[in-house]
Amino acid sequence: MSKAVRIDRHGGPEEMKIVDVQVGAPGPGEIRIRHKAVGLNFIDVYQRTGLYPFAMPLQLGMEAAGIVEAVGEGVTHLAPGDRAAYASAPPGSYSEERVMPGRNVCKLPDAIDFETGAAMMLKGLTAQYLLKKTLPVEGLRPGDHVLFHAAAGGVGLIACQWARVLGLQLIATAGSDEKCALALENGAAHAINYRTEDFAARVKEITAGRGVKVVYDSVGKDTWEKSLDCLRPFGLMASFGNASGPAPAFAPGMLGAKGSLYVTRQTLFTHIATRESTQAMADELFEVVASGQVRIHIAQRYPLEDVQQAHRDLEARKTTGCSILTL
Repeated sequence: MSKAVRIDRHGGPEEMKIVDVQVGAPGPGEIRIRHKAVGLNFIDVYQRTGLYPFAMPLQLGMEAAGIVEAVGEGVTHLAPGDRAAYASAPPGSYSEERVMPGRNVCKLPDAIDFETGAAMMLKGLTAQYLLKKTLPVEGLRPGDHVLFHAAAGGVGLIACQWARVLGLQLIATAGSDEKCALALENGAAHAINYRTEDFAARVKEITAGRGVKVVYDSVGKDTWEKSLDCLRPFGLMASFGNASGPAPAFAPGMLGAKGSLYVTRQTLFTHIATRESTQAMADELFEVVASGQVRIHIAQRYPLEDVQQAHRDLEARKTTGCSILTL
């Protein structure tokens, strides 16, 4: 048996209950893993509220680290006793133990502890595909400006540091002076408090009127329209989240009027659709973390029993860096 967080209907944090579930043996392509720590992400909120609807009952969570206990037929990259970490569908990581597909589960290097592994997989792989694979048509080169919203969050702080490694001039936005300071400490070249400043005007000022090559936006509705005004001609608007609600509908002709812009909506799970792509991306993430070039900031730890409060804090934007559930 395993303790797990489950919802029986979409709704608020109060819908999450801790229940006992039976954990069986892994089938073909599956593993059984005992978690040491579990990552919290905004996608968990989307799934809980029904913005991303699922059949009920639903066990939440997309990210964790632990020890592999058993492997099913066909799993050759993992063995019982391996330290492992993952960001993976289907949901279910808010648990002590689970059976799951092995495709997206990677061996965790000895240099990276379980809490760091649990905190970094979904957020770190997201930062990887954004900065390395979600690129404007003219590419990104050292010295180029990019705009990154919610830069003091889990993905954002990783992106600030990784952008510095790549030589990019990352312009961060955040909702307080303290969060802006945190982004600057972690490699952002500039930081804008969007609650007290017009971020579009500041971006134009910072870039001498040229604008940025790409905007990375997980906020959605509240930042969408002004973000388009931050782009230079042929710039890319890269949406990867909806923290403030879905971005509004728009007429494609508007992209031409604003400078022949590009728009894309990215998801991590397209990028990690194969075992090979998952491992290649994870290898890059493990390298920058193990080398110390990127540090994973775990700013909040909640016992599994406090998962409702963890979601309240996420939705209220009270958190910085990464959050984990401890077991």
